[in-house]
Amino acid sequence: MATAQQHLWEIALDHHGFVTTDEARVLGIAAHTLRFLARRGTLRHEAHGVYRFERFPASKADDYMQAVLWTGRADTALSHETALDLLELADVNPDRIHVTVPDGARVRRQGGERIVVHQEDLRPERLGWWEGIRCVTSATAIRQVIDDGSTQVHLIRQAIEVGSARGALTVEEGVHLTSRMEARLAR
Repeated sequence: MATAQQHLWEIALDHHGFVTTDEARVLGIAAHTLRFLARRGTLRHEAHGVYRFERFPASKADDYMQAVLWTGRADTALSHETALDLLELADVNPDRIHVTVPDGARVRRQGGERIVVHQEDLRPERLGWWEGIRCVTSATAIRQVIDDGSTQVHLIRQAIEVGSARGALTVEEGVHLTSRMEARLAR
């Protein structure tokens, strides 16, 4: 019979070493078990409701996985400039991690100072994956930064050009995004 730690490890394998109290609860593992494993040095408490196995190798995806899990919502996706950066569409260098949750979702957790939470209902075709973490598609990320208005225009142009050249955008998406950007500039 598998132990609680073994069950949690199975989840952590798909989450870059992370587990949440909600995932543990689904398995019938109480939150105090996670706290106990943290006191023993097996887990490290990373954020509200988020733990990480100490022995799991670190990766460049760790901060992004933690940000998505921190929201407490399984339908959270990396987005905006973060997605542009991770999908290597533009030379952006976001100083915070952008995530999108559904409209009306409540995220009331401490410890998210480096996380920007946006709200938008994203259809399944607007979502993809980066390193096993839910992430918006190239077209969605570009549309988001156009609508947000805080990304420099030359970076948006670069993202459209790179996305089009790589086949990450259809011709129609490229034309639509360029028109959307030009309309924003005309305002």
